[in-house]
Amino acid sequence: MLAVQNLEVGYGQSRVIQDLSFQLGGEEILAIMGRNGMGKTTLLKSLIGILPSRSGSIKLDEKEISSLAPHERVRGGIAFVPQGRMIFPSLTVTENILTGARGAIEQSVWDEIYAVFPVLHEMRKRKGGNLSGGQQQQLAIARALISDPKVLVLDEPTEGIQPSIIKDIAKALKEIRKMRKLAIIVSEQVVSFMMEVCDRALVIERGRFIHEAPREGLDADKVKALLAV
Repeated sequence: MLAVQNLEVGYGQSRVIQDLSFQLGGEEILAIMGRNGMGKTTLLKSLIGILPSRSGSIKLDEKEISSLAPHERVRGGIAFVPQGRMIFPSLTVTENILTGARGAIEQSVWDEIYAVFPVLHEMRKRKGGNLSGGQQQQLAIARALISDPKVLVLDEPTEGIQPSIIKDIAKALKEIRKMRKLAIIVSEQVVSFMMEVCDRALVIERGRFIHEAPREGLDADKVKALLAV
């Protein structure tokens, strides 16, 4: 569904992502693990087009998107849930979700979102700023889903979320994958969440992948050691 080849991304004169390549299968959940400052967010922002890549290829469903603007990539089928959620606090839950829409929304799409996140239906008229952190995270995911993506990209969705809600988010992502038949990339530092949700994990350090394994072959202690270095 997504193929990245020899990607290079940076800020000014610095190179953050260096000659990086990976593929994402259809309906696969891929976790990208790494310490702060190792390139996770830079990589995800380059996939969505917020940061332009200096070189390399990004193909979404076999179509080259590396030269497209962010809104064009969204139209092509990639959606982004940013770190920190970035919902609109003065808008209602429904209005927040609608900011991610690309046109008319079928009732079945609303039904699917509320089936995964029933609390959003209960609070659909409440201001986004009055929701808890976990509820705001669910809202940010719902806003991304309303665009009917082929690939959902999430940047550290467990940040600032209490442990009980982290489990709910892991469950929701698996339900979304099954319901919408999409692929998911999630950057993360919480190993337990990664082990719960992913099919495969990559560990990034200084803009390069240093470890890869399917969930069945993952050594959680090794991953924790790599993240602790």
